[in-house]
Amino acid sequence: MKKLTISEIETRLDSIMDQADPFIVQLGEDERKGVQTLLARWRKKKAQIEKEKTKFLEMCCYEKKYRAQGFERIAGIDEVGRGPLAGPVVAAAVILPKNFYLPGIDDSKKLSELKREEYAEIIQQKALAVSIGMIGVEEIDQINILEASKKAMLAAISDLSMPPDFLLVDAVKLATPFPNEAIIKGDAKSISIAAASIVAKVTRDRLMRQMDQEVPQYRFSQNMGYGTKEHLQALEQYGATKYHRKSFSPVKNVLERKR
Repeated sequence: MKKLTISEIETRLDSIMDQADPFIVQLGEDERKGVQTLLARWRKKKAQIEKEKTKFLEMCCYEKKYRAQGFERIAGIDEVGRGPLAGPVVAAAVILPKNFYLPGIDDSKKLSELKREEYAEIIQQKALAVSIGMIGVEEIDQINILEASKKAMLAAISDLSMPPDFLLVDAVKLATPFPNEAIIKGDAKSISIAAASIVAKVTRDRLMRQMDQEVPQYRFSQNMGYGTKEHLQALEQYGATKYHRKSFSPVKNVLERKR
């Protein structure tokens, strides 16, 4: 029987999922180096898929726990932007459907920018409800970043298009009428919180890129407002903008030196 070409094998491998498939066994006996390279690549890809599937199922544990108690509209809550020297703090609230499936979802910080954008689009399309809460630099300076983060979270919850009946919150305890659980590092343990983390991160990053168009010397599109070396140098050279948090030490110190 005629041997398949490398290209033909690659095409056929795309439709095979089972390691025990007779075709995979057959390829294992093919001595061509190109075939073995393809097979190794296929096995690596399938192992990654299985790893992501396992991780996803582990991250469903809190949702399963509370659905078993009768809760149906479980909202994941997370915020981004506590540490930067500039820009708002942004929170997101996301209610996912029971059958939601997105292997690879994780804490937004562990994903590439491309993956965050891709996943944010999927979340927006498939979620039952998604909302954003945002607190600007003026209020952050007035009430401090922790209180601003809580306020952003509460704003996101109140703006949901359907009322949640349970909240899964990343780390922070909120004063809210809804029953809730605060989960340390929840964005890596709950799909709902991870989804909120991704939506919040993508939303904030887009805002920082818009600010970068206005004040490019601070390179907000690269540092997202965090105190990188280049950002700190720009602060020393140009001073603070309306987007900077004046109560944060590096900004405050620069302002005091320039008086």
